[in-house]
Amino acid sequence: MKFYLDELEGAVLSDMWFDIPPISAHAKERLGYPTQKPEALLERIILASSSEGDLVLDPFCGCGTTISVAERLKRRWIGIDITYLAINLIKNRLVKSFPTDLWPYVEFGVPQDVLSAERLAQINPFQFEWWALAKVGAIPAQDKRKGPDRGVDGQIFFQEKDGGKFHKIVLQVKSGKVGAAQVRDLKGAMEREKAAIGALITLKPPTRAMKEEAAAAGVYESEYFPQASFPRLQIITIAEAFAGKQLEYPRWVPNKTIKNAARQRKGPAPEDKQGNLL
Repeated sequence: MKFYLDELEGAVLSDMWFDIPPISAHAKERLGYPTQKPEALLERIILASSSEGDLVLDPFCGCGTTISVAERLKRRWIGIDITYLAINLIKNRLVKSFPTDLWPYVEFGVPQDVLSAERLAQINPFQFEWWALAKVGAIPAQDKRKGPDRGVDGQIFFQEKDGGKFHKIVLQVKSGKVGAAQVRDLKGAMEREKAAIGALITLKPPTRAMKEEAAAAGVYESEYFPQASFPRLQIITIAEAFAGKQLEYPRWVPNKTIKNAARQRKGPAPEDKQGNLL
């Protein structure tokens, strides 16, 4: 069956989509990723080029807008990205957007044990660092390829009460040999950054001297929960992180280090009276 554009009903879709504003106009969607696109743009592309159950591929998926929209529109999907920073952002976005009806998915290329983590550290130390930070819920302090890190690889922000002051946790990631000197360096970074807590994430197990140096840093006490206290300087190995160990700090308010994506329902987004996606 043949179709001719001049015989079809309706207007031909223009190649200039002025009705979709840039991501800067979508406050609820913005995740801080520099190349993020509006979901309305990806929804239009996916609806026009696929049906439910079809497979959508995004080989440079960034913060996961294509993946999230494909999930909402009940498409199967494959997302590929080169950085663990992006992969962690996508995983967080999917969990927050679809807390009860996220389809199961499988990760490939992400370390699943200590041996694969060691291999990543050998191949690409920067990617190992970003992956290790994501493993404990932290974000990179800055891209070290663009300048020195001043002794801080990552950070976490927490509040002791909703709407209260933000407190900082600074983190260092070490994939090689470690000793008490690294703990003392972290103490200095904590003082300089005025951090409430410091954490050292290591591939190698800590020495006895490291544990003693960390214990000497004392504890962090919450003014809102005086019965609770937390080690002010903590050491977690990659093996412990795989076993489920987490950093200890006040968690009565949800971690706001990574911006949460808005919850969504499966299906096309609603439209306003002019036909624009809401």
